[in-house]
Amino acid sequence: MGYKVAVIGATGNVGREMLNVLAERTFPADEVFALASRRSMGVEVSFGDQRLKCRDLEQFDFRGVDFALMSAGSAVSKEWAPRIAASGCVVIDNSSFWRYDPDVPLIVPEVNADAVAGFTKKNIIANPNCSTAQLVVVLKPLHDRAKIKRVVVATYQSVSGAGKEAMDELWDQTKGIFTTNPSAPKKFTKQIAFNVIPHIDVFLDDGSTKEEWKMMAETKKILDPKIKLTATCVRVPVFVGHSEAVNVEFEEPITAEEARKILREAPGVLVVDKREPGGYVTPVECVGDYATFVSRIRDDQTLDNGLSFWVVSDNLRKGAALNTVQIAETIVNRNLLEKAA
Repeated sequence: MGYKVAVIGATGNVGREMLNVLAERTFPADEVFALASRRSMGVEVSFGDQRLKCRDLEQFDFRGVDFALMSAGSAVSKEWAPRIAASGCVVIDNSSFWRYDPDVPLIVPEVNADAVAGFTKKNIIANPNCSTAQLVVVLKPLHDRAKIKRVVVATYQSVSGAGKEAMDELWDQTKGIFTTNPSAPKKFTKQIAFNVIPHIDVFLDDGSTKEEWKMMAETKKILDPKIKLTATCVRVPVFVGHSEAVNVEFEEPITAEEARKILREAPGVLVVDKREPGGYVTPVECVGDYATFVSRIRDDQTLDNGLSFWVVSDNLRKGAALNTVQIAETIVNRNLLEKAA
């Protein structure tokens, strides 16, 4: 007998991808429920060759459900995750609300799968920020080899990370510019079409944004609290796919060639690194893929033990939906959950 899985936020970008990934990976589910807010009741979403009608989260009975995959925002997670968890259902949450709770594991299975066993404290597991997820998948094998001291990262984040309204705004503004009738910014603070915006989430007292703080705090929790990280997070006019320019300082010597070999063997990573025009991966090429791609691996001549490289991944997949399903798979494969009756 398989598992019962509820996808919360099933009409959103990530919720739809969760359903796609569950079907693609043939997750051992006997039943899958699509849940959303009351206003989305009856809306149909795809699950493999099936169409599921969305149910109202507030009226749904979670008794007997094994996994709740949540992508409905922090406010919903704050209210509903403990209530769902109390019914015996394991909550895997995509919002930022539970990530920094010491009793909630923050998991990227290729990096810290062993920590998933800690879910029993609250029956809640957190999924990291999309930019953090793809970054730590690449940093982990390098850290194991040469121990990372410091990371400097600049992100180039697609609009899908800000939801469907953000994608619509990019589309509408792009069309509007070509017809000399550009729409005013609503979701973003400035025009996003043909522009870049160095501002994601709210500003903090030190001048950084919360998105930049998230990358620092989450990398420490997932990988190593001793790692120093500074980030500049930028929204770019790309629909799907986050990119990162990464510079790493190590405690021990490591060459670009050695790093290339290590990353070729790393789980979840694909190295595409030809030193020629087009010998690298861009966001448009990673859409729909499970892998995190690494290109432009090179020695940093300004440091004794430094490397620079380029990281690209589908933020709706590895950054959210895929990672969530992989966490559920880890629990299943390690027999950490007795199926609900």
